[in-house]
Amino acid sequence: MSAGTTRHPVLVVGAGPAGLSAALALRAAGLPATVLDRRDADTVRPGSRAAYLHGASLVELDRLAPGLGHRIAGHGLMWATKRSYWAGQEIYSKTYPPLTRAGLPPFTSLPQVRTEDLMAAECRERGVDFHWGAEVTSAQTGPDGVRLTDATGRTWEADYVIAADGSRSPLRSAIGVPLQGPRSRNTFVVVDLQDDPANPVPIERVFHYRHPGAGGRNVLIVPFAGGWRVDLNLFVNDDPDRFISPEGLRRWIPRVLPETYGDRVSWVSTYRFAQQVAARFTDVHQRVLLTGEASHLFAPFGARGMNSSIPDAVTAVRAVRAALAADSRETAQAEVRRFAAERKEAAEYNRACASAALEHMLAHRPSVRLRRRTAAAVAAVGRRAGEWLDSAPYGPKLAARGAARSSY
Repeated sequence: MSAGTTRHPVLVVGAGPAGLSAALALRAAGLPATVLDRRDADTVRPGSRAAYLHGASLVELDRLAPGLGHRIAGHGLMWATKRSYWAGQEIYSKTYPPLTRAGLPPFTSLPQVRTEDLMAAECRERGVDFHWGAEVTSAQTGPDGVRLTDATGRTWEADYVIAADGSRSPLRSAIGVPLQGPRSRNTFVVVDLQDDPANPVPIERVFHYRHPGAGGRNVLIVPFAGGWRVDLNLFVNDDPDRFISPEGLRRWIPRVLPETYGDRVSWVSTYRFAQQVAARFTDVHQRVLLTGEASHLFAPFGARGMNSSIPDAVTAVRAVRAALAADSRETAQAEVRRFAAERKEAAEYNRACASAALEHMLAHRPSVRLRRRTAAAVAAVGRRAGEWLDSAPYGPKLAARGAARSSY
């Protein structure tokens, strides 16, 4: 250990949902939690980003910090109705009855930054030590631990490091682990819109196949607390700049929502969605554990990114706790390898589900295009066809094989 450098049993790198979940899990396990993040303490990331939390995620967060899941749900939004359209004609709708039971809701929708604020506040209450402006630039791992260096030259040492440092993870690069998998050929435009109380829109999740107002492009409209998220599925040869310029936004948004929403854009971005999983979830010495977007990137349909990052973090902490208590190096390494295998399996499952959803939306294969057209043709008289069209863009439902813990 370097002179003047404090040794930590565990360091968490990254203060997004995965890192904050890891910090809460460490404190729940009775371990100290130190989090390094490259951002300043007052940095606010724009956009709704991962705006949808599954009920299983709320349950997990409430288990780590009693009351947290309920607080997040209280700041979020639920909708009771979902609808799908084909070329402007409604092909499916379902309205769920009001919740009558106490407890956590099946989901909630709010901007990711708000979820992070609530999680970070809970972390501070539980004694988590945050170091802002600590951008990790290099890492050396060995049989006995990890040494990190940040952009200021400061070094940090730990027995284990939980890497939650995002899609461009310096830690993943430092341990020589690539992300593997494709990106979508199509570009997606993602827009956040502020509510317009003078022109309210029904609080419903709406999906349009071949929206006539968007030139036959697919459009997904989802409410969240305080606004709306609109995903526009561009054609392969579209120029994204035509759709994200101020003039372009004012041209197409009023064709899918009331006219005033064209002037209520609070954030816009474009993506070619990655479908990538890390080749390994740990280093050769089993001292760095990859979680969240450091280990996987999914298309957002089905909301599998953040909702799988939380169990990534919880499983990583479980492994680290067992490794710290192990009576031999071999036993400790086996615990981390078990984490890596479990979460890689979960990530590959989630990628397969998100890939199925993406293929259904893009319909590059003739067989998918034919099935969609056939389902749309009979949806008016066959509810099952409409239900399939409504649900297919979100990927297969969870399997019963322990998915609640490892694959949501």
